[in-house]
Amino acid sequence: MSIASVMAGLLRIRLSVTVCILGALFLQASTVDAQAGSFDPLESTIESVRAALLANSTTCRDVVSSFLARIDEFNPTINALVSFNPDALSAADELDKKLAAGDVAGKLFCVPVLLKDNFDAVGTNTTGSSAALAGNRPSVDTPSVKAFKDEGAIILGKTNLHELALEGLSVSSLGGQTINPYDQTRTPGGSSGGTGAAIATSFAIFGTGTDAVNSLRSPASANNLVSVRPSRGLISRAGVLPISFTQDSIGPIARNIQDLAVALTVMASVGPDEADNATLLVPPEARGIDYTQGLNDGSLEGLRIGLLDGFFNHTPSDETTPVIDTLASTVEFLKSQGAEIVNVTESIYDTSALAKLDVQQWEAEEAVNNYLSSPNLSGDRPTTFDELYGSGKFLVIPAQYSFIDRIQNSSILDPEYATAKQGIEDLKAAVNATFVNNELDAVIYPEQKNMVVKVGSPTQAGRNGILAALTGVPVVTVPIGFSAPSADAPIGVPIGMEILGLPFTESKLLNIASHFTRLRPLRKTPAFANETVSIGSYGSMPQMRPNIANIPAAYPTGVLS
Repeated sequence: MSIASVMAGLLRIRLSVTVCILGALFLQASTVDAQAGSFDPLESTIESVRAALLANSTTCRDVVSSFLARIDEFNPTINALVSFNPDALSAADELDKKLAAGDVAGKLFCVPVLLKDNFDAVGTNTTGSSAALAGNRPSVDTPSVKAFKDEGAIILGKTNLHELALEGLSVSSLGGQTINPYDQTRTPGGSSGGTGAAIATSFAIFGTGTDAVNSLRSPASANNLVSVRPSRGLISRAGVLPISFTQDSIGPIARNIQDLAVALTVMASVGPDEADNATLLVPPEARGIDYTQGLNDGSLEGLRIGLLDGFFNHTPSDETTPVIDTLASTVEFLKSQGAEIVNVTESIYDTSALAKLDVQQWEAEEAVNNYLSSPNLSGDRPTTFDELYGSGKFLVIPAQYSFIDRIQNSSILDPEYATAKQGIEDLKAAVNATFVNNELDAVIYPEQKNMVVKVGSPTQAGRNGILAALTGVPVVTVPIGFSAPSADAPIGVPIGMEILGLPFTESKLLNIASHFTRLRPLRKTPAFANETVSIGSYGSMPQMRPNIANIPAAYPTGVLS
């Protein structure tokens, strides 16, 4: 064989190897491109994220990037977020290393979560959406946030809220006005309105909220979502900017009951916490529950469900009639499934009367002062309630000027406080008697007597959350329909219902809600955002700049009179 022929053979081999290498590189690049465009976050679930990762059709970084792309595209319209977690993409990269090693442990592996911006989370500031608290930086996670991270969740960022969670319009000096994604002339409920609008628009799998009167349930109702306000003490409230030790509660908001149950399971897994005395009073049998178990057991047949007549506005109007009609059709549906509806007409179930027992005005200042004095906080910030409201960097709606004044001039030592606390104990006994005497499994009522109010309204009128807030009993909120479509609301304005039970009956309520939402699926994506968004390339986390220019003129900043 000649030297020339040997050289030719070697050249052919070399070319063949080069072609193989180039082909492999092309295939690898094609696979990466396929992964980058393969995960659609629209209406995605915990299970769909996990399935995509296990099928190797995406990466955790691409999952996070897909949600960032939706936020980039649609958040300018609804103004739901106030900040991103700067470590979200790097956290996703760490999870991708685990994924490559076959380690996908964790109930929330690579599940993007949004936090209401009154939850402490390391790496982000906790502002309560108040400009005065823009520099408030925690060094320790809220226990439920740590639980999320321990289960593999990605904290994506923080959502806007009605400033300091004091009302339900979801407008603030730091975050501006959050807009309802179903009707952009309306508010998203609140105070957890940023979370509600964001989850409805598929900015994350689920989010968190707090609730001193209505604030987990109002945004769920107004945004076609589900939420749970858990029994008092079930979830530690440590590390959450508070308003009322008696009435505060925290929980998840989601698009479906399965994801809601997973989120509740993780949040409640914290267990007793000496930093929140209410958690120490929870009976042992209410601990360690997996709320996903038994979700679909049984049926609605045979359930006795109370209907609270006093929680309706029976006067027809453009704002109340859709609620009246939707609840009526819901009652007929429950009857068709074999549930027995029991009309509860006791005079005690009157939200105007119950509002007189609200203890926020006596507890808020001490609660806020205790939080702001925590050694886990640093940064340039006020350290007392009075200092915050002396800064000029805040927003209080005019309807609450007198409320802030009462907070600043009230104390838990006032005799009226003791009277209200006794009234709450009497109310708890009355609720228990209603359940026992009528042999009820749950009671139902509209979350709001009227549709969620318009942007610029004086207050979020007509809400019914006070009963659970005072008594500390659990509530699951579910969608029950929409108003008629209109030019402002292409698929209608969402309407929601509360399902209330006795203490620590979350499993029963979630079971009822699971059957109801499965048999009567009413979840719809907001029309303006019902499309797939191309995934962008994110080398680092983008900056979030909330729109404070959209604050209605009716809500001047920095004034209390």
